[in-house]
Amino acid sequence: MGAKLNTAASGTANYVDERTSIGGFVKFFARKLFPDHWSFMLGEIALYSFVILLISGVFLTAFFVPSMETVHYDGPFATMHDVEMTKAYESTLVTSFEVPGGLLMRQIHHWSALLFIAAIMVHMCRVFFTGAFRKPRELNWLVGFTLMILGLAAGFTGYSLPDDVLSGNGLRIIDGVIKGVPLIGSHISFWLFGGEFPGTALIPRIFTAHILIVPGLILALIALHLFLVFLHKHTQYPGGGRTHRNVVGLPLFPVYTAKAGGFFFVVFGIVALVASVFTINPVWNYGPYDPSPVSAGTQPDWYILFVDGLLRMWPGWLFGLPTEWELWGYTLSWNILIPSVIVPALFFGFIALYPWIEAWATGDKGEKHVLDRPRNVPVRTGIGVGMIVFYVILVIEGSNDIVANLFDLSLNDLTIFFQWSIFILPVAAFWITKRICLGLQRKDRELVLHGHETGTIVRHEHGEYVEVHSPLDEQERWLRVSFDNHQPLDIAPARNEHGVARKGYRWDRFKQSLSRFYYEDRIEPVTPEELESAHHAHPDAPTPHGLADGAEAKGADKRLDHEWDELEDSTKK
Repeated sequence: MGAKLNTAASGTANYVDERTSIGGFVKFFARKLFPDHWSFMLGEIALYSFVILLISGVFLTAFFVPSMETVHYDGPFATMHDVEMTKAYESTLVTSFEVPGGLLMRQIHHWSALLFIAAIMVHMCRVFFTGAFRKPRELNWLVGFTLMILGLAAGFTGYSLPDDVLSGNGLRIIDGVIKGVPLIGSHISFWLFGGEFPGTALIPRIFTAHILIVPGLILALIALHLFLVFLHKHTQYPGGGRTHRNVVGLPLFPVYTAKAGGFFFVVFGIVALVASVFTINPVWNYGPYDPSPVSAGTQPDWYILFVDGLLRMWPGWLFGLPTEWELWGYTLSWNILIPSVIVPALFFGFIALYPWIEAWATGDKGEKHVLDRPRNVPVRTGIGVGMIVFYVILVIEGSNDIVANLFDLSLNDLTIFFQWSIFILPVAAFWITKRICLGLQRKDRELVLHGHETGTIVRHEHGEYVEVHSPLDEQERWLRVSFDNHQPLDIAPARNEHGVARKGYRWDRFKQSLSRFYYEDRIEPVTPEELESAHHAHPDAPTPHGLADGAEAKGADKRLDHEWDELEDSTKK
């Protein structure tokens, strides 16, 4: 039976290969090497959670009715009997209470959506802090950024489909944001909602976007993202033997394929377990959308919460001037436009363009395939931490009513605190992170020059006491000394040899200032000459002789302990 099966399989493979020449393609990809590190699994989690989203979404699509036509509920959920609602909300209740496994699939779909966006964001943080976005991967960074934006769009459109109170309030906020756009805002709102909010056309439109347009774009970008990963070869963490010209890792088949396949079921199992135990978005508790019951404690999912935080934080008056103006019969709502459109656009624009910003500011244009240790790029690491602090402050402010109630604080005092914190804490986080990174660099330098402390004290014949240090092995030493020692840009003087002012000098000064911002504060890596000098200059340096002294001291200590134990035993006898 086994021989027949093998013959059938090989015959099928030969048949397909002779007609498609796929064998060379499969061989090429199967031999592709991938470095083995746990942080690379963050991207895999995003991919697998999207697969779970597709599977559960197909199930839910079969029962959801994307219609805003009103009906009266007469299903098994008694508290909703005779309540007027849209067919979209009714079909959500039917899926939850009448379709076998429907509630579990809704829970799996929602939790995997949260995991998908969280995994993308954490994966982007890993790429940012390690410098994996540098040449030639700038376009792939932009692809990943677009995937994050599409993930936000998919999450928000899916969150809005049940047409319950919470999703309706979120859509009402979006309607206000759109109408805050000068001149064209009202026209866009009427087109989107099919009339005055809430209209009659929104649910069918966002349903089409949620199940067709956005997932199609995400699938296309995932394919492009993976293609670029194969094209550029995978980045790898620094270590002995790893350079910008090679890849040290495991082949795609069979090792990496088996690990990746098993990891998918781990992710799916965890999502299913969480969905089985923890309830999320119980729309039956909120009721169908009605603009009147807007209560405290209503927040969107966490990934949209920062926009709500900006809107709550923005003051009605700024520097004695109102933030809502009346000009020529038009209302210009800066208190909506700035926090919900301008600030997010600047924030996300900076993230999207950062690879080019850093390359331009630092002048580093070379190809990079070995990742940075975050401590060796303190300014970039500080910028990343500052942006995370900025985002977290806005997320907390988006839940300021819940925080105030939970900790018995004044809502107004909490808002004022965050209004100041948004300017102070990100800068403080940047400065503290930069100092920590420089301190870690100094620690690495000391370890390379002197080795690890062992806690063993040796007394020499002439009476001197020294601590024995154990030397670093070659891999660890390579890790701590092998990084780029960038220097601030040097520019030509303001005037040439004839005393004539040089064209473009001010622009060069600006670029030099940015370069100094990145590289002026740095710790030089240990050179081979410094390492050799340290071994000869310090008696406690990591030398074989010092290690022998330490071993001898430990051996003498053990012999004394053994003799003392023997003496105690003989005394007892």
